[in-house]
Amino acid sequence: MDMTQTVIGRVLRAVVLTGLIAGPVLVGTASAQQQDPGFFVPGGQQRPAQGGQRPAQRPQGQPAQAPARPAAPPPLPAGQAPPAPVIGIVDIPEIQRVSTAFTQVREELERRRARLNEDLQREQNSWRDAQQALATERAGLSPEQIRTRERELQDRITDAQRIFRNRAQAIEQAGQAALVEFERALGTVIRQVAQSRSVNIVLPRPLVILNEPPFDLTEEIAQQLNRVLPRATVPPEGEAAPAAAAPNAPATPRQQPAQPRR
Repeated sequence: MDMTQTVIGRVLRAVVLTGLIAGPVLVGTASAQQQDPGFFVPGGQQRPAQGGQRPAQRPQGQPAQAPARPAAPPPLPAGQAPPAPVIGIVDIPEIQRVSTAFTQVREELERRRARLNEDLQREQNSWRDAQQALATERAGLSPEQIRTRERELQDRITDAQRIFRNRAQAIEQAGQAALVEFERALGTVIRQVAQSRSVNIVLPRPLVILNEPPFDLTEEIAQQLNRVLPRATVPPEGEAAPAAAAPNAPATPRQQPAQPRR
């Protein structure tokens, strides 16, 4: 892998990843957030959120693989001095701000998160309505009927949890894929602009205390990036949320999910 591309990728992820992908994906009641930050499960067993899953374990006897390291540049011949440094400065947050592709991806992810939150809240309300309806009708039901209704409601909640987790994971994966495309394009543009100015060292602006304007490559890189990558590719949304049942309708197991609202 190209050294410049690797370094840019590391810097970009440190600066961009939180702003592009992070953020509240699911909202629920306070009690639900204490027990399961992602989902409200009325009267049922809580499932761990996606982030709480255990990582895959390495089989016994198999040595751990060290992370891949970028190939080091070849050493200078004996007696040859390194080239004189020509430094360029790049403000990555400013490039993000003016990048049409980055703005497009961020807005699309925000829309998907908002739809996910709306669908989750609507489904939670339907769970509460079903619970209240069951509580109202409990006196006229046999113990077996009560157990059946409770089991059907729990099955529906379990299916909804799985679907919402899949949707939340799909949003994160879409952001990751778009970030990879963005950082590759940015790395290529930085390298091209640096070569056009005979720059052999490029530093992010937060690491530089003082610099003169001619050292700053940000504006030229931003303009070139918008020409090279006007829009990024955001994978389509995955599995949709389950349809909310009517308040007085009995819950049915394994409901088919509804299509996401556009």
